[in-house]
Amino acid sequence: MRIHFTADDLTRVSLAGEPDPLWEVLLSRFRLRDRVRPAAFTPWLAELRAHPERNARIKAGARFLDVLAPPAPYFPDFLTPREAGGGLADGLEAILRTPKGRLADELCLLAARHPLPGWVRPLAEGDVTTLTALCDGLRTYYEAAIAPCESLVRSSLAAERACRSASLLDAGVEGLLTGMSPLMSWKPPVLEVAYVVDKELRLDGRGLRLVPSYFCQRVPVSLADPRLEPVLIYPIEHRHRWSSATAGCRDLAALMGRNRSAVLSALDHCTTTTQLARRLQISPAAASRHTMVLREAGLIDTRRAGPAVLHSLTPLGTALLEGRTAGT
Repeated sequence: MRIHFTADDLTRVSLAGEPDPLWEVLLSRFRLRDRVRPAAFTPWLAELRAHPERNARIKAGARFLDVLAPPAPYFPDFLTPREAGGGLADGLEAILRTPKGRLADELCLLAARHPLPGWVRPLAEGDVTTLTALCDGLRTYYEAAIAPCESLVRSSLAAERACRSASLLDAGVEGLLTGMSPLMSWKPPVLEVAYVVDKELRLDGRGLRLVPSYFCQRVPVSLADPRLEPVLIYPIEHRHRWSSATAGCRDLAALMGRNRSAVLSALDHCTTTTQLARRLQISPAAASRHTMVLREAGLIDTRRAGPAVLHSLTPLGTALLEGRTAGT
């Protein structure tokens, strides 16, 4: 995605100070649907597994999200209103007040991409009962899936914001945007963003709101409708997730799982997938799966050397093994 700035836009870049609860609800549902669960979210997933009653409460909201926000490039913008930046209650109230025409338009776009069940029709018509049920489901989902880990989410985002704010103070808005690499590449006056589809976004003096997200993974997310207030939800740096997670846990196996912690510990020097499999007495396929997850978590680097694939620890991976991520 290419985001086009004017001079006015550079004076209207903002960085959200609080997590956006509805974006976190939506993106956390994506994480629960991941075929291979990212290692950085292991503490959150372990918390859910430890309380089966929470999983039961999640299901009501998940049923709505699985239909309205499927694993595809498009989902309706009305699910993540700007007002949610002020808190969950404000966001849900904004969903309830979504104009009927907008509901119909956005759900029509969704229906063109995916078959929708019959209950979506009254939602598209602005039926208050259906809208209320949707909001109740999202509220229950948040209370069961996000609220119990709210301190972890907030501390991670606070570390991210402190880092970005320092860049802003030291080098201005352009320094902030430059520091977003490799997620984004600032080539004035265009910000090129790794994205799921090819897209142009012209700010035209409206500015850009940057919203760090705990549950966003791999690439940033934005609104589908370019007429809405420009916003970019982006994944926080891995080190901020890990530093918050390790604050209350120094047992690596408990933090990220016995198998993955064993793989990480085995990479004390550059190792091929085959060597790693032999060393841990696991299949090459299993070794490859574990290294993929650890690479996406920012803990190892992978490079090809001829026919071999070599894995090595990143500074963050080394710090995690040595129990000093809080200081990275």
